[in-house]
Amino acid sequence: MAHIHLLLARVILSSTAAGTLGQFSGIHRLKNREIFMLLRQMKRISSQACLKDRTDFQFPWKGGKTTRTQTSQGTCYHPLMLQQIINLFNTETSRAAWNDTLLDQLLSRLDHGLERLEQMEDNNLACAYLGSVVWKYFQRIHRYLKKEECSSCAWEVVRVETEACLSLMQQSSTKSQERKKAHL
Repeated sequence: MAHIHLLLARVILSSTAAGTLGQFSGIHRLKNREIFMLLRQMKRISSQACLKDRTDFQFPWKGGKTTRTQTSQGTCYHPLMLQQIINLFNTETSRAAWNDTLLDQLLSRLDHGLERLEQMEDNNLACAYLGSVVWKYFQRIHRYLKKEECSSCAWEVVRVETEACLSLMQQSSTKSQERKKAHL
């Protein structure tokens, strides 16, 4: 009899967790769409005109550079990534490069997304490692901007990189959620 109660409790907890995850996922996707739309509206110069300025910032989760376990730690590295994106776009040089209204809207959406993710954050050992990886990635971006003297093309390259970064984060989050649901 106790075995049946344990199974029933697990089913209830699993369906509650899956429901919460699905609800958050829908909200998260809506906010992501808004963020992508704002990033596209911020475009001030043709990406084609900046092809010579492109660089590989070595996004850590692209091209199999990390393990499946590390990429499944979305509750850990997503807040780290969003915080670094906020830091990147919340600078004087960013304010000089972008429309203030669009930039404020972007920062607001990113901040809201960060708050949501931090509410769901799990503390685990992978966070320290991932924090270092994320920090190094954004340091490469900051060094690039400094080297290029925050030119229009440099910011366009960073804007496109940010879109790609958020897109890859969204893909890994979707895969992570699918794995979590499969285990429930």
